[in-house]
Amino acid sequence: MKTREEIKQIAAQVIADEKKAVENLGTYIDDAFAEAVETLFSATGGDPKGASQVQRGRVVVTGIGKSANIASKIVSTFNSTGTPALFLHAADAIHGDLGMVRPGDVVICISKSGNTPEIKVLVPLIKNFGNTVIAIVGNTDSFLAHEADIVINTTVEHEACPNNLAPTSSTTAQLVMGDALAVALIECRNFTAHDFARFHPGGALGKQLYLRVGDLYIQNERPSVSPDTSIADTILEMTSKRLGCTVVEEDGSIRGIITDGDLRRMMQTFHEPKHAADIMNTNPKRILDTEYAVTALQMMRANSITQLIVVDSGDRYLGIVHIHDILREGII
Repeated sequence: MKTREEIKQIAAQVIADEKKAVENLGTYIDDAFAEAVETLFSATGGDPKGASQVQRGRVVVTGIGKSANIASKIVSTFNSTGTPALFLHAADAIHGDLGMVRPGDVVICISKSGNTPEIKVLVPLIKNFGNTVIAIVGNTDSFLAHEADIVINTTVEHEACPNNLAPTSSTTAQLVMGDALAVALIECRNFTAHDFARFHPGGALGKQLYLRVGDLYIQNERPSVSPDTSIADTILEMTSKRLGCTVVEEDGSIRGIITDGDLRRMMQTFHEPKHAADIMNTNPKRILDTEYAVTALQMMRANSITQLIVVDSGDRYLGIVHIHDILREGII
């Protein structure tokens, strides 16, 4: 067993080796890489927002062994950023799954050696179908590199593995090159954060970009009193609606808000207020129902409050959004 110092040194060396492998990738960004991006962009229909466009091609990413694992991750990145993609295991492809490839699809084949038996069988079949083949390959003098239409070089000097055998630096290089393709396509598509949210509606990030205040306040009751409501009835209204506050309304207009904090401050004074108007805050914070929930959270944090009055464009009182409503959705 190694000492702790030796273990830390080994880990640091792995990181250094893989860092060097990634840095060297910059020298492989050439016209072939740009051509690959242009090909993928054109084949997949360009702008992902156009619902009426003709059926687009897809990106089929394939590989064997560890390269297949990297291919699967690249597919996930493509799909989440507006480039339709699917994963095809090279071994499964030559045993029946090749039917997944449609005319107009572009196939990205990932391999370190470029000479594995499955690749040698698969690539000619794909080319016979008329599909474009893009190789992400670590050996530019391999079968795959010679047969592919476009070659992206991911050669590494050596693996981080001490025996130079286990795919480590090579798979890292493949992953980074896949990310480079995906990000280049994001830029080409003008793919925005709101587009991203369309593909991530269930995640916290997606909710920040699409969940609106109007989706939240309707779950709550609508506490309301008039300026001349007694303090006792005001407390009952706040307690029954369980939002820690009540809006003070008169003739359909918002006059103020009373919160739990206002009640505590009232209890600390010596005078005895009689009506809601005596203790209300006459400058309450409002938010439009069309604003994003994350904006409401930012307002609450900036003002050290836990609720906001929700209004429409005419400043009509609609309801209350509470910080717990937002946190419950995973927006933090």
